[in-house]
Amino acid sequence: MIQSVNKEYIFPADSETKSCHASTVLPLADGSVLAAWFGGKHEKDKTVEIYTSVRSPAGEWSAPLCISEHNDIPHWNPVLYQRENGTVVLFYKYGCEISDWITKYVESADGGRTWSDPAELVPGDISGGRGPVKNKCLKTSGGMLIAPASTEKNRLWLPFMDLSSDDGVTWCKTDLFERPKYRGANVHLIQPSLWEDAAGGVHCFLRSDKGAVYRSDSADGGRTWRKPYRTRIPNNNSGLDCCTDAAGRLWLVYNPVAENWGVRYPLTLACMDTAGRNLKDMFVLEPGPGEFSYPAIVCRDNALHITYTCKRKQIVYRKITLEESDKTC
Repeated sequence: MIQSVNKEYIFPADSETKSCHASTVLPLADGSVLAAWFGGKHEKDKTVEIYTSVRSPAGEWSAPLCISEHNDIPHWNPVLYQRENGTVVLFYKYGCEISDWITKYVESADGGRTWSDPAELVPGDISGGRGPVKNKCLKTSGGMLIAPASTEKNRLWLPFMDLSSDDGVTWCKTDLFERPKYRGANVHLIQPSLWEDAAGGVHCFLRSDKGAVYRSDSADGGRTWRKPYRTRIPNNNSGLDCCTDAAGRLWLVYNPVAENWGVRYPLTLACMDTAGRNLKDMFVLEPGPGEFSYPAIVCRDNALHITYTCKRKQIVYRKITLEESDKTC
């Protein structure tokens, strides 16, 4: 099923930022790949900014480019999206505390080489952040753009979805997801990762504080969502991400550790059907020890493009080419 695996570091360990985290990746039609992450002295420090880099079709990464404000406010969790007109949008969070995040965005008309000035995604929003919170948006077969969102306001971790019918120009949020319980305790859920099945059903996996990935499903294109329920997929209360490929497979990158705030290794690539069943670990991206976390994954042209945090010092890029003839997991 996996034809080849490539591993690259986007920038050296002795780069201008002492710490980095929360990458996002976007392969483009011309063969280039765009990545972004946050970096600075340490997470939540006022030095933390958003950086981008472009991988040329020849395989060279450009020097990291800071695209955020330089105004002594921490920046967080960039997410890349390309509109149908070709414009690349980079969303990110902005604020001293997670509970007080606002979402900003910049745009690029040249594949990430230059960027617009930052603007608020939803002007005046004080909800704790709109738009995608960590993982990429999903454009459904019905044309709806769904941003997987969550808030941590008042110490409550609650997911929701932000919906756009005009390709990300204006947004309307869903209700917050109903909170499930596990062994009598509330389950805290954040950072959904979305996919659509062959029948048009929309689903998401969710990070939890109860040792397992949770899941929710929508039968109406993302407008309303089922109460999240527990899966058998382990989760260490760290980020995960998934995507589908053209052969109808669902790919998941995660830390298979069933312990709240458990270690962030190994980092593993798994495969299942788009119903979210029959999970099979396919490749260990990083066995550890050390932090290997917060993956992002996108499929384009029969290849998986993955980025993730390497020990808070570097961002790793992986390209995994799939065998076209194999449609099973």
